[in-house]
Amino acid sequence: MVYDLIVIGGGAAGFFSAITCAERSDKSVLILEKTSNLLQKVKISGGGRCNVTHECFDPRELSTHYPRGEKSLIGPFNRFGPADTVDWFENRGVALKTEADGRMFPTTDNSQTIIDTLLNAAAAAGVDIHTSEGVTSITKDGETFTVNTDAGNTLAAANVVLATGGTRVASGAELAASLGHQLEPATPSLFTFKISDPRIEGLAGLSVDNAEVQILNSKLNSQGPVLVTHWGLSGPGILKISAWGARELAGLDYRFDIAVNWAPDDDPADVLTNKRVSEPKRQLSSQSPFAAVPKRLWLRLLTAAGVPEPTTWSQLSKAHASELVGQAAASTFTVDGKSTNKAEFVTCGGVSRDEINFKTMESKIVPGLYFAGEIIDIDGVTGGFNFQNAWTNGFHAGANIASR
Repeated sequence: MVYDLIVIGGGAAGFFSAITCAERSDKSVLILEKTSNLLQKVKISGGGRCNVTHECFDPRELSTHYPRGEKSLIGPFNRFGPADTVDWFENRGVALKTEADGRMFPTTDNSQTIIDTLLNAAAAAGVDIHTSEGVTSITKDGETFTVNTDAGNTLAAANVVLATGGTRVASGAELAASLGHQLEPATPSLFTFKISDPRIEGLAGLSVDNAEVQILNSKLNSQGPVLVTHWGLSGPGILKISAWGARELAGLDYRFDIAVNWAPDDDPADVLTNKRVSEPKRQLSSQSPFAAVPKRLWLRLLTAAGVPEPTTWSQLSKAHASELVGQAAASTFTVDGKSTNKAEFVTCGGVSRDEINFKTMESKIVPGLYFAGEIIDIDGVTGGFNFQNAWTNGFHAGANIASR
């Protein structure tokens, strides 16, 4: 079997490169997926709704959301960015909506909408798809790649796109390495913090819309929603800092201290002083004085500060007030490990960006070999940025191969 293009990996980047090439040319295209399920990350993204992209239409600003790959992506985003992604799906009957934080989802709130659109586009463009067929080796002789699979097939192709996902799965990385590429070490990027602390124990599901998180003894900090989970803290505020600090936190074996400002939009000392004047007879435990801090969390902060149960605002001592300010503005927690964010795995690491031409996504080492998606040492923070990277990479790879 001889193809113009073989795409290895049936995820977002793989499908987009295959569809783009097939729609823009009469080239024969095959997708090889080693599992029985196509587009699995698309299916689970955004809690099953699929966070397609992010409403950040300025390429330079968009690139700042990638801890690894910022400078490399400015050019590609200029040529195919979120606005192009929105148009691509809307031209195929899929309307996207924007949520308050900028994330964009299909109006159906169902990832199957995106999956069906990609599958239908691939079928309409004549893309062949083989599932449950993994690639065991790739070699190149002259202008032709030979692709051997675990189904016992030997295939030939003029071009190959490696879109096998994060390099924590060694097989994709090994294929790149076998063809002479250097790999940056794979490290988890989006993860939540394991914390055992009485202030958050039993509060799973509670969220604070805008908290500030600082990794102590480092320059790492972030701001955003923080969610209490059964095992610790999660939410965009935590996930963002885990992405920016991926390698640094791995070097600490995921054991470090953080400080959380639960009300960064307020001055806690002023809030407490105003409460003394405005509601002197009200008990502190009756309600949270911070609009952003839920009462259940506020009660835990009172306990941590040692404030007795029936204390009124007029009775609050200076010592207890000082402790409360500290708890509100800088609750210190000890992190003892990490957990994956639901089933959404993202890794930094992979094929070195220096070995890829980002105008075409073609290897600088092996002509005809292309890369797309997470196999490259690029990763974005949570919010649709990793999918946008996949669409952008896939488009450029597919378009370049189509034009050759």
